[in-house]
Amino acid sequence: MIVTVRIRRRTAALAALLAAALAATGCSSGPDQPETIAEQFAVALEAGDVQAAAALTTDPAVAATVISDLFDGLGNDDPDVTVAGTGDAGTFDLDVTWNFGEGRDWSYRTTGSAVEDAAVDDAAAEDAWRIRWDPALLSPDLSAGASVRYTNTVGSPPTIFDRDGQPLMSQQIVTLVELDPTADPAAVAPVLATVAPTITAESLAAELAAADGRPVTAITLREADLAPLEGQLAALRGVTLAPQTRLLTSERDLASPVWSGLADLWQQGQDASAGWAVQRVAAEGSVQRIAGTDGPEAPDLNTTIDLGLQQRAESALASLDRPATIVGIDASTGAVRVVAQNTAADGQGAIALTGLFPPGSTFKAITTSAALQAGLADPDTVLPCPGVASIGDRTIPNDENFDLGAVPLHTAFAFSCNTTMGRLALELPASALTDAALQFGLGIDYLTPGLVTVTGSVPAAETPAARVEAAIGQGQVTASPFGMALVAASVVNGHTPEPMIVEGRPATADREVAAAPDTVTAALRAMMRETVTDGTATAVRDIADLIGKTGTAEYGENGGAHGWFIGAQDNLAFAVFVAGAEGSAPAVEAAGRWLRG
Repeated sequence: MIVTVRIRRRTAALAALLAAALAATGCSSGPDQPETIAEQFAVALEAGDVQAAAALTTDPAVAATVISDLFDGLGNDDPDVTVAGTGDAGTFDLDVTWNFGEGRDWSYRTTGSAVEDAAVDDAAAEDAWRIRWDPALLSPDLSAGASVRYTNTVGSPPTIFDRDGQPLMSQQIVTLVELDPTADPAAVAPVLATVAPTITAESLAAELAAADGRPVTAITLREADLAPLEGQLAALRGVTLAPQTRLLTSERDLASPVWSGLADLWQQGQDASAGWAVQRVAAEGSVQRIAGTDGPEAPDLNTTIDLGLQQRAESALASLDRPATIVGIDASTGAVRVVAQNTAADGQGAIALTGLFPPGSTFKAITTSAALQAGLADPDTVLPCPGVASIGDRTIPNDENFDLGAVPLHTAFAFSCNTTMGRLALELPASALTDAALQFGLGIDYLTPGLVTVTGSVPAAETPAARVEAAIGQGQVTASPFGMALVAASVVNGHTPEPMIVEGRPATADREVAAAPDTVTAALRAMMRETVTDGTATAVRDIADLIGKTGTAEYGENGGAHGWFIGAQDNLAFAVFVAGAEGSAPAVEAAGRWLRG
């Protein structure tokens, strides 16, 4: 006879369930008692009721401990337990299935026996029989001192490579140096200061005091940094070394929040590689897998990052004490080659990709494009460039009030005439700059695997004053360094490429926008070349085939200014941003250090 009883854990209803089990067997005494108590045991296990199941055995105390440990080890107290049949001498079989999620079932059969309890005079009484206790009744793999446990498994951690197959990020071992209240900051600080000079006895003491008796993590060290210090640290009172695995950049200097999108993509691959296992842990500690399956191997990630260019960019920014970034993009493919930030920028987050700032005069590439498309001028149209101009109800100056008089548009662009651009914008429709910006990727949202970005925002300029401000990249106009690198890429390529940081996985845009006419982008390339050879970026005119546009962008109420330089050399488009630089010179100089190598 096969009887199946399937319930969820509801201890309060156990008595009713036991009664149902008895009714299902069609008996309650006599020779059928072994089958009855087997059913009672099965029902109690299904219900997850440790005490009820243990009470039915010949050794309730030990059984309760083992059953409880089984549930704890498997993280599951809801097995499917079926009495598969009974045999001679009070024997019976149990079919047991544990479900750990979709496609994760562990099934097996065990054999047990029921014996009469000699302490009960009436053999017909319901409590006259007991299950002979044996851990193997719960699982064939259980024996005295052994246990079983469920665990998730993952495959080998993937590696993130640069475009040439060099490791960019990989899972590595790091060690947390933890201090408890008994640690002596004066003894620990000199050891740690050899790798982290900012750590002092005073800083450690302050951290311990603020922790109110809890341990603190003084620093996290890579293996190479730990090796020369490990012996000294291990010998100090109150110091614990706690190793962990983490996804890290191949070189410490490359560590930056800009890689968070790649880290998320890496973790998705790890999660997708998850398998499962039920393990038998022997009394002496050896582990044997007894059930489960491995997941698929997580694939390595091959990025478009050029590690050599990236390291040169990091070096070019390292000397700047203000937040600074460089973003480099392959103009024809959208492949991101460089996303570099200095230490000051890293402290503010991934500002190269998501920081929004007024783009200043770099936005004149957009303004000029809009004016050309509207037919307000062509590159050779002679326009006034006074030092100061009253335009509508706004008065705007050129940088240090320089005055070029009447010059062709391409010259006004190369020397960054605010007054010329303001007058042109006044004649444009309210949405003209918004529409022109979209043609160069600015204001478009991209969903890019491995990359978290914001390009910028160019709202419609409904008033003359708003158009004048927007024309020179001020007012409500904002852009990220990534967004301005896309603008430069669009100028070079003739249309905005789809950004990509993982090979073969380009971005999807939230909208499709027709590119600016080829004549317009060709004119912009010529004007940006003139900016380098004869205009505001002559500090880098020694770099062959370089085109660019400088920008100084005022911010805040105190008259501070950010510095920008966008451009391209051959197919490598870029944007350099230096916060609070007070002018474009630091950005131009950083670009020069980077491109000259």
